[in-house]
Amino acid sequence: MNGVCSLLRAPAFGLANAGAQTVLKPMTNSLSSALPERRPSLALLVAVSSVSPLALNIYLPSLPVLVDVFDTTAAMVQLSLSLYLAAIAIAQIGIGPLSDRYGRRPVLLWGLGFFLIGSLTCAAATSIEVMLTGRMLQAAGGCAGIVLGRAIVRDLFDRRQSASMIGYVTMGMAVAPMIGPAIGGVLDETFGWRSSSYLMIALGALVLAWAWAELHETHHTRASGGGMRGLVRSYAALSRSRLFWAYTLTSAFTSAVFFSFLGGAPFLAARLFDMSPSAYGLYFIMVAAGYMVGNGISGRFSERLGISRMILGGNCVLVCAVSAIAAFFALGFVHPLALFAPMFVVGVGNGMSLPNAIAGSVSVRPDLAGAASGLTGSLQIGAGAIASALAGWLLSGVLWPGTVWALVLVMALSCVGAVTFGTIARRLERGAEEAWTG
Repeated sequence: MNGVCSLLRAPAFGLANAGAQTVLKPMTNSLSSALPERRPSLALLVAVSSVSPLALNIYLPSLPVLVDVFDTTAAMVQLSLSLYLAAIAIAQIGIGPLSDRYGRRPVLLWGLGFFLIGSLTCAAATSIEVMLTGRMLQAAGGCAGIVLGRAIVRDLFDRRQSASMIGYVTMGMAVAPMIGPAIGGVLDETFGWRSSSYLMIALGALVLAWAWAELHETHHTRASGGGMRGLVRSYAALSRSRLFWAYTLTSAFTSAVFFSFLGGAPFLAARLFDMSPSAYGLYFIMVAAGYMVGNGISGRFSERLGISRMILGGNCVLVCAVSAIAAFFALGFVHPLALFAPMFVVGVGNGMSLPNAIAGSVSVRPDLAGAASGLTGSLQIGAGAIASALAGWLLSGVLWPGTVWALVLVMALSCVGAVTFGTIARRLERGAEEAWTG
């Protein structure tokens, strides 16, 4: 616990109020005093963080179509989602420490380049194997934006302020999954499924050019040692903190609640509700809108209420929402709104909890913010991939085929994990603060 306390004794950053608006100021020292005029715009941070979630979600309405297009099984098509998430999880492990060693800018630009190559591969795919390869390239490259968007925020702001800023960035980023399925459904029905890949090629090229032109380096204190030795050293330092693991596992299980829905909902929508791809995309807007609202709440209240309280509140919202889904279907209310309306509330809970759990994990060791962001994101997406695959597997006929109960089971188990580790994080943080002040 002494080690945790020492990590929390970092100097606070400045905060100024201008009227009703809160103006967040980055730390001022010899290295960062020149940062305000070189800070990337909020719009750029949202854009680089959004390309990967958009690429993930824009294909969802086309998943049932791809079964016939590639003459394959639903399980193989489901891999395009599971492998995408797995590739994000694995790639983030290396991207974070690389950015600590070589800087945020070069690693981000290389990542966006790989995303563009993956999008081109998907557009040219003539088999499910080629499609899966392209999806993994998209994921591995695009996740650089997710990892480094958070790390850049932590480079510029302190612990509580970074929770607010990550909330604002994620609120903007939530537009991608909000509009992704709707755009994908319309493009699929109008121009065919490949049109989604063409759109991702154009957006990937645009964001790459934008980042090249605007993004300056924000990480001025390089981690020592490169290669595998530096990677191991970074993660060994993080692994010794129980507080880091509590925050990280909270974010992992919180994400699993949403991703279990992501893995099962397209097939439930088609088979249980007989919904078209475009109709599913429109209903999905409710889920993403909830996530946007939750992140807005985080941006507004995290600095005032603190990280632990926001995580606790978000977890309570998640439990209530999943319970509502179970209650609706147990009472025989089989309608899309019985699933999607509570999922709006799940989105709110996720938006309240995730930015704060992430801000907590990347603040344990600010000098290793990239590695912390990478490992947190890796476990977050890894847990999501497992939950997504498990939900799809159970729905395919293993347990309660074609019903919502398999989905509810996976979501409920994920809620248990989120509440458990969120409570542990709150206790560890409270103990550290008492030791600090006492």
